[in-house]
Amino acid sequence: MERRRNARPASRPQEEPVAAEPKPEILAAFQAAKGFMPVVEGLALYAAAADAAALGLPLLEVGTYCGRSTILLADAARGAGVTALTIDHHRGSEEQQPGWEYHDPTVVDAEIGRMDTLPTFRRTLHAAGLEEHVVALVGRSPQIAAVWGGRLGLVFIDGGHTDEHANGDYEGWAPHVAEGGLLAIHDVFPDPAHGGQAPYRIYLRALASGAFTEIAVTDSLRVLRRTGPGI
Repeated sequence: MERRRNARPASRPQEEPVAAEPKPEILAAFQAAKGFMPVVEGLALYAAAADAAALGLPLLEVGTYCGRSTILLADAARGAGVTALTIDHHRGSEEQQPGWEYHDPTVVDAEIGRMDTLPTFRRTLHAAGLEEHVVALVGRSPQIAAVWGGRLGLVFIDGGHTDEHANGDYEGWAPHVAEGGLLAIHDVFPDPAHGGQAPYRIYLRALASGAFTEIAVTDSLRVLRRTGPGI
C-alpha cells in the first residue's frame, strides 16, 4: 500500500474554533520520531485531539508504530487530564515487512528476525517526557476492541491498510466514539493513484452511516464528529 501524499490544502469550516497547537518542544519531539505523518497532518491531529480531550474521555489511536503521532495525542491528553491509549501488535503492517517500501531494518528484532517497534516506541515516549500519559495496548485491534467497554473522546484509525484491517478497526472502535467525540482516519486517498483505498472506503462508510459529520480535511487526514447513533 502506498502512502504518497496529495497536495490538497488544509481546510476548516468557519464555525470550528481556532485550532490548538502543540508547544515547540512537542512539535520537535514529533518531528524527531520515526514515522510517516507529515507536520501539517500532525498539527491537524493535535487540534482534533485537543478538541476531543475536552470531553474528559480517553483518546485512542489504532496503529502506534514508533510513537510519532502518539506524542501529539499524549500531550493533548495531558493538557486535559485524560489518558491516551495506543494499540499495535508492533510486528509491522503489511507494507513494513522485508522487501516492501516502508521496511526499516533498524526495528527488526535480531534474535527472532521479526519487526518489533515496541522498544523504539518506548524510547520515543521517554524522550518526549510523556510515558505517564499513555497506556500502550499491545495486541491486535479487533481482539482488544472485543473486550473494551468504555466511551472514547477520539478514535484515530491509522492501522493496517487492507480492507480486512481497516474495516476491523472501524467496526471495533467507531462504536465507542462518544456523542460529540471525533473519529479521525489517516491515509484517505480518493484517487487510487495516490495510495491504497481501504481507509478511503471506511471514511465513505462513516459518512454514509449518518452517524458522523466531517469537520476537517488536511491532506490525507479526515476528522469527523459523532452527530448521531450507529456506525
